[in-house]
Amino acid sequence: MKLFGWKSAGRGMLRPARTHVALTRPFGARAFAGGVIGEWPRSYEAQLREGYMSNVIAQRAVRLVAEGVASAPLSASDDAALALVRATSGGQSLLETLSAQLLLHGNGYVQLLTAPDGALVELYALRPERVSVEADARGWPAAFRYKAGEAVTRLAANEMIHIRSHHPLDDHYGLGCLGAASGAIAIHNASTKWNKALLDNAARPSGALVHEAAEALSGEQFDRLKAELAAQFSGQDNAGRPMLLEGGLKWQALSLTPADMDFAGLKAAAAREIALAFGVPPMLLGLPGDATYANYREANKALWRQAILPLTGKILDALSEGLRPWFADLRLAVDIDQVSALSEDRERLWAQVAGADFLTLEEKRMAVGLENGRE
Repeated sequence: MKLFGWKSAGRGMLRPARTHVALTRPFGARAFAGGVIGEWPRSYEAQLREGYMSNVIAQRAVRLVAEGVASAPLSASDDAALALVRATSGGQSLLETLSAQLLLHGNGYVQLLTAPDGALVELYALRPERVSVEADARGWPAAFRYKAGEAVTRLAANEMIHIRSHHPLDDHYGLGCLGAASGAIAIHNASTKWNKALLDNAARPSGALVHEAAEALSGEQFDRLKAELAAQFSGQDNAGRPMLLEGGLKWQALSLTPADMDFAGLKAAAAREIALAFGVPPMLLGLPGDATYANYREANKALWRQAILPLTGKILDALSEGLRPWFADLRLAVDIDQVSALSEDRERLWAQVAGADFLTLEEKRMAVGLENGRE
């Protein structure tokens, strides 16, 4: 597969993008067990590795929305255009990829791959962190450049569809949810590391060896004691092993503080904030709550109404507009009647419309989204 089509060669020198606001700003941090606790990642790649690839809540939240967008039943005014949108290109599901990119990065770039005769043959979503906007003298996007390693490919504006979320401080780039969730993700990851360290220490807080003899320990004795403790009494494999102390040594256990004991609640609160950032009801992620069937059903409806359908509509509207040079008056939309999660709402609507005796048959069809008997 040729990612950049047949019209991207032989372009002139590039100008840098006019505006680009960083996704996050640096924050302070403190050391913890050879790593860092509470640091907000500074770059998009670092955010992906720490906030998405290493965090179960963020990853599951994004996948819930992205897979929902990809599975949404679609209707189109042109079957060929719908086939292009539904096609798998280079192992990539277009709608799933775009929805994940918009949630994480805030930008989605779809390259329009054409044949030598100008016919549109493929749609491919490029990695957004590799794409930058080239603006003209007035600040309007004139072209895009894709950088992979040292290679830079320039793509004209009519070769790309740019979909972006609103960014109040940037004219050319959207704002993703990953930056807003970075603080909660850092807390959640730090809590996981803390709990792992506690488990490695036999799931108990550490204690202290008190030397009660009159003479202080020599440097050699102190180093030997530290080495024996590390080798024989630390780690989960040594949990519960009895300790044999020499004369003058006494083990003083330390108790958990209320702050330590609240780590489970702190972690759950951070997980809820992560779910909130991506628009996913916490119940769908297995977080503690009123997990009844009725509440789960309503949460699933909320996911579709507040996250999946708006995002799908945004993507389909942008694709419809970008594909109209090849498909006149193209319309892409979600077939609401085929969404199983919203079937009860549709049944209620149909029952209300059917009982409205003051409406004509044509008015009833229009009220439920039908026209001339067809959608």
